[in-house]
Parts: sequence; C-alpha cells; structure tokens
Amino acid sequence: MRLGRAIEAMRLLGYLRLRAPKPPRRGTVPLENRLAQFPVTGLPLAEPVEIRWDRHQIPFIEANADRDLAVALGLVHAHLRLGQMELLRRVAYGRVSEMVGPLAFDLDHTLRILDFGRAVPAIDRALPDTTREWLAGFVAGINARLLRTDLPLPLEFALFDLRREPWSVADVLMLGRLVGADIVWLAWQRLLSAREAPGWRDLWARLVGADAAPAPETDTAEAGPAAAAQQGLLGVNNRSGSNSLAVAATRSAGGGAWIASDPHLGLSLPNNWLIAGYRSPGHHAVGLMIPGLPFVALGRNPWIAWGGTSLHALASELHDISDLADASLQEREETIAVRWSAERRVIVRRCAVGPVLSDSALFGAYRGRLALRWVGHHPSDEFTAMLALNRACDWNAFTAALDGFAVPGQNMIYADAAGHVGHALAARVPQGAAALPDDLVSRGAAPAWEAFLTTRDLPQRYDPPAGFVVSANDRPAGTAPVVGHLFSSRDRVERISAVLEAAGAIGFTRLARLQQDVEVASARQLARLLAQLARTGAVPAPGSRGDRILALLKAWDGCYRVDSHGAAAFEVLLFHFARRFYPPAVQAAYAASWKLRDLIRRDVERGGEPRLADAARCALRDTARRWHWRSWGELHRLRLDHPLAALPLIGRRYRYFDLPAAGGSESVMKTANGLAGGRHRVRYGSNARHVSDLSDLDANHFALLGGQDGWFGSTTFADQVDLWRAGAYVRVPLLPETVRRSFPFVTRLEPAEAGPT
Repeated sequence: MRLGRAIEAMRLLGYLRLRAPKPPRRGTVPLENRLAQFPVTGLPLAEPVEIRWDRHQIPFIEANADRDLAVALGLVHAHLRLGQMELLRRVAYGRVSEMVGPLAFDLDHTLRILDFGRAVPAIDRALPDTTREWLAGFVAGINARLLRTDLPLPLEFALFDLRREPWSVADVLMLGRLVGADIVWLAWQRLLSAREAPGWRDLWARLVGADAAPAPETDTAEAGPAAAAQQGLLGVNNRSGSNSLAVAATRSAGGGAWIASDPHLGLSLPNNWLIAGYRSPGHHAVGLMIPGLPFVALGRNPWIAWGGTSLHALASELHDISDLADASLQEREETIAVRWSAERRVIVRRCAVGPVLSDSALFGAYRGRLALRWVGHHPSDEFTAMLALNRACDWNAFTAALDGFAVPGQNMIYADAAGHVGHALAARVPQGAAALPDDLVSRGAAPAWEAFLTTRDLPQRYDPPAGFVVSANDRPAGTAPVVGHLFSSRDRVERISAVLEAAGAIGFTRLARLQQDVEVASARQLARLLAQLARTGAVPAPGSRGDRILALLKAWDGCYRVDSHGAAAFEVLLFHFARRFYPPAVQAAYAASWKLRDLIRRDVERGGEPRLADAARCALRDTARRWHWRSWGELHRLRLDHPLAALPLIGRRYRYFDLPAAGGSESVMKTANGLAGGRHRVRYGSNARHVSDLSDLDANHFALLGGQDGWFGSTTFADQVDLWRAGAYVRVPLLPETVRRSFPFVTRLEPAEAGPT
C-alpha cells in the first residue's frame, strides 16, 4: 500500500512539474506595476482612505473612521501576502492535501487531530462589538481584493489550483489559533522517540534540570510537502524564540526610552512579518504585523512601545490514556480532500483531557495511547487584548490589556515616552502546576485545569534599578508561581545584559550593533575545555592538522563571524565529540533542546568520566581528517527559499539565496544550527528587527530578512536582504506630515458609491 502511494505521488508530482507555472525571476515586476494591481474603487468604505508607500512597499494608511482603517488593512495584507495567507488558512484547517496531494495526508490528519478551531465558535460568540466590527472590516478588505476578478491572483492559486473562497471572521480567529500553536509540539516527536531508550528517566532529569526548552529541528533534509508545511507551522508561531529589550531614559543617549526587538522564526520567503503604519481616530501605530492578523505584534504608538519573546509557558501536557476504555472516547469523522486522488475519511478521537495525539502517524513512536491537553483549546480573546495594547498609553493600560491574552505565552517588553520600561508576562497558566514534572508523559488521572493565572497574577518588573529590561526566552525571575518547566539558555540574555551594563549612554548605534552581535562566551569556554581534553595523553605533532585545530580553538574569541576559522573548528569538533561520547538516544534528546551546548558543557565540566578524554581525542582526529580550513560562513549557510522549495522536482525554481551566515544557535543574532560536521543550512533564527526611540515619534527603524511583498518577481520580494546583511534599517515615521514627505507613492481608495475617479 505504501509503495503504491509513493508511486502515485511521484506520478502526480511529475504532472505538477510539467503543468506548474514557473515563477518570474526576482526583481522583474516594478513597484509601480504592483501598486497598479491594488483595487481603488468600489470598496466597502464609508469615506476615502489614503495609503502612502515607500520604495520598499511599506504602507502608511490614513482613514477618517476606524472601520475604514480595518478595511484598508485587509486590502493591504491581501495585496502583499494573499498567497501566503491562503496557504496558512489551509494549514490551519488541515487542508494541505488539497494543494499538494497524497504526500501531505498524514500531516492533514495530524492537523485535524490538533483541532486548532475547537475554541473558535466560543471565541466568535464572545467577541466584544468593537473587536467584531474591526475584524469584520479587515475581512471585508481581504475579500475586496480576493474577489476582484479583474485583478491577477498570486501564483499560488494556479500552482495549487486554489479557488476564491471568501474569508470570514472565523477564518481570522482560526489563523490566530494557528499562530498560537505550542512550539514544543514539533520537538515532542523526537523526545518521544528518545523516551523509548534505556536511561530515559535520568536523561529527562538532565533536560528539566537544565531548563532545556524543546526546540524545532534546525538542520534536516528536505522531505517534501509535509516537511514544508511543518516548517510553515513553525514559521508562523508567534515569536517562538526572540530577543527584546527596553532601555529607560536614565540610561539613554537621547533622553528618552528605547526599545529593540528581533523575533526568531523559521527563515523563508516571503518573511513571516510585514511592516505597516496607520492612523485613524482610534488607532495610531507602526510596527510588525503577522500576515492575516489585524494588529501590530511588535511596534509602537505615540505613547508606548512593545516587544515580545516566547515565554515557553506551561500551555500543553501529554497524558497516557492507555487505560481508558474505547467507549469513553468521543469520535468524529473528518473528510480530507486529496488533490489528484479520491477523498479520504478519517476518525478523529478525543477524551476529557484532549485529542488523542497517538492516532497521528507523526507521533507513532509512542507505545500506548497519548492525549494532548492545550490551553488553546479553551476560549480566549487575543485579538481584543492586542487591539487594546496597540492603543494603550501607559503601563497600567498595557498590563490590563495583556490580562486577556492566553496563547502563545509571551514575555512582553514595554517602554514609554515618559522614559519608563517594564516586563510583564502574558499567558494563561494552570494554577498549582508542579515545579518539576516526573516525565514528559503524565500517567494516571489528569488533574483538571480548573483555574488559570493571568498577567495580573504573574511576576512583573517596572523600572528596575539597572535601567533596562531584557528577555531572551530565559526563565523569568523568581520561582513562584510555576509558569513553565523548560526555558532557553541564558547565553543571549547574559550577553545583552553585559553589553548594556558596560555601555555608557545607550542610543541607536549601540542597539543596532547589539542586534548583530555574534559573541558567545560559553562557546569559547567549551572550545577550550574540549581542546584541553583532546591534549590529554597524546599531544598532536607540531604543525599537524590536529595541532593547528587546537591552536585555533585556543585563540578563538567566541565570535561566530563569517570569516572565523575558530568557530568552524569548534562546531565541527563538537559534532564529532557528541557522536563519540553520547549514545543515539542522548544525542536525539539533547538535539531536541535549546540548551544543546549547555548540556554538553555541563557534562564536560562535571568530568570524572574517563571516556571524555577518549572522545575528545577521537573527535580531534575525526575533525583533522575532514578539515578543509573552511571559515564559519563556508559551513553555515543562510538559504532563503519559498516553502515550495521543499517540493520534489519543481522545488529548485523557488530557491533564492545561499549566503554565508554569521551567528549561531546561542548568539544574540541567532542563526540556529544543530550539531554540524560540515556544510549545513540555517532554517531558524532572527528574521526581523525593530528599534524605536520613544522621544521621537519618527525614529522607528525596521528591517526584514526578505521583503514586504509576497508576489513572485516583485522588486520588493527580497529587497531588504542586502540591507539586513549590512545592518541597515528602514525608517517608518509615525507623524503623517513626515510620511507625506518620505513616502512618495500614493494610493487613494474610494467607497463603492463614489465610483471611479
């Protein structure tokens, strides 16, 4: 049966190769041509709306009514990213097989099991009138572009044979739930496999003891459409990594507070973010938006600024339900449409805890029956929370808005025009959670999640004595209440804090340089420890490859620059050391952690294990045999592709950049990699930047690793890549008069009754 499906899939992909339209070459569609595709008449507006664009196709919208602004935002999102939004909408509903055929069936089945939409009807019914009106206007704008038959559709429609299906408020809510997906789900696949190996209890204790947050796969072989969709699921996860900091006026060069944020997500084209600014009677903001969601996730208004990083909050649990009788499970039948094949029906089961995750082929490593419990299956209203935050004018309004936010749990960083800074936690955390779980999977009766802690109950910091606040997915200060179990390495937060503490007056230049910082002190420390171990007993001959590698490690400053030979030598040596020292189950578990190098360093520092020196000596010989004196940038490659690049046969058409990349998994400028013994691809890391001076309404600086436009061939599809590599930013003002001077392209939108102009 599986062989038959594989043959069928390859035959159909051969058909796709012959019939699929080829994307235009990058940079062949001028900005003027793209703006000419924007609908300007017959729109669901009460009054005219003006949109000004800069040369990067960044918009600033001015509307006389809030609902008109929402409509214009929907039009802008659809104009720039309709293809991306349609793909994400189908991922949220588990409809990937409709686009790519049988290869995505197991993924669709898993998405139906995860059931992102379980709470959507209840959320929809409970929306406040103002939020519903805003979302309805946004949806009306999307549909005003989608349903215009006189305008061309993105290439994705032809490639995947997509139909024009009008959007609804429920679709936007569904996309919000997809964005709220728990980052740990993808990592659980690997941890569940490691769990079957001997010594799991000790291994789990090491992971929990190191706060090792499960991490997404960072360097896997391309495996087709299902892998692409899983990467897409990761890619939209809201700030699944990230750095964010705020500097108070007392530490500022210009006398006002500063904020700087750089989210870490899956790296692909188009970018996971778009940049926009807007003003209406009730809204005035600039910042980074997630395509398909009508609020500024990272940015500022005239009074405050906000950034965020993933809290790694306790939002999900796995429970063994093998003892439950089949009769106690609820079942529903789902129909999965499959392109070029017959539709298939599947049974989706759930129990009182949640969906039966072990029914998924992607989680088939678990020996037993496994249920998932997720906070996102409970109703919560992140849209009202974020819209209130976008309009907040002080700390009290900021934290009050966050009290309604549940998923994904966030560290929220704050700065204001009065010079204050703060750090609040935005999450819905089960009350009374155990400090240390015994296992990845709980057994026995699952205690009910009857009460939750929210922002008002969780730790906060406001104007700390240091004069700044920093978040980099590390464990929040304090131990009570329990907000999570697994957190990221402290390397980034300690590096950022050290730079800020050592600085005098802090301004734009310092913060921009910090966002490109690639020094990792702990890596330098581990490199020297491994070099010392490798010298034990048998010193390499002077001038030999082994001797030169040890000299590189001794001299290495811990910086992952593209021209660094020391960084390359360390990472290749670390790869071979891990293969020599750890059994496969331990390697797999460590690799599923954002503390991979911390865990290895702890083992090396603990010592007392004769095999350590043997493994280090063997690793040095392995490294010397394979060493070609490559720099870090020759090994560490930034490949920017469209997700379609993962498709067999036609994928090469959608590959755009293969560049040397600075940084590493623990550097402030994150470009993550697993253990890498040679040339590898960066799939996850920093993909957007924001820096704002709160004393100047126009001093807002942004950059995308990519570009604004998702339209294949557009000159703004990837025009910011060179800016990104140079450490440059695009200035996006808040003051309309500044926008009029610096944004030269104008689009005037007319209501339906006004007719053409």
